[in-house]
Amino acid sequence: MLTVGQPFPEFHCQACVGNTPEDLTQVHTGTYEGRWKLFLFYPKDFTFVCPTELVEFGNAAEEFDKRDVVLVGGSTDNEYSHLAWRSQDKMLNNLPYPLISCQKLAQDLGILCPDNHVCLRASFLVDPDGVIQWASVNNLSVGRSVAEALRVIDAVQSGELCACNWNAGDKHL
Repeated sequence: MLTVGQPFPEFHCQACVGNTPEDLTQVHTGTYEGRWKLFLFYPKDFTFVCPTELVEFGNAAEEFDKRDVVLVGGSTDNEYSHLAWRSQDKMLNNLPYPLISCQKLAQDLGILCPDNHVCLRASFLVDPDGVIQWASVNNLSVGRSVAEALRVIDAVQSGELCACNWNAGDKHL
């Protein structure tokens, strides 16, 4: 698996950004050039844990935007599966970020579950220069914490030494 300090791979993925066929598009390395990006990879569409975290990250989109962080979700499902899921699941109807079809990208990142070839529940914070600044992987059955993602983003963007349990506003070391 790629990790902190390594360049995030170049990519070109099909994506779904809404609930109609017209909302199918492409997302690539240059789409968010010069911005911070938080990639949220998840195992499968139409599952139980995945929508809970995707929705909560979407609910916090304004907080990520304040930090100049673009959210991008992705799994090995194709863009048509993403479209069907977003269209049928009322919780996902207004998801404010794209869901990418990332088969090759997941392989390049080293986050394919060896048993069933779906994405591990992985997060990558990528700086404006395309370098991974935080990488985290959860068991397939365990959702991520939005609060922890925001805490880590604040710490990384501070450029300072941040102690255990540091939060924005706390003193740096």
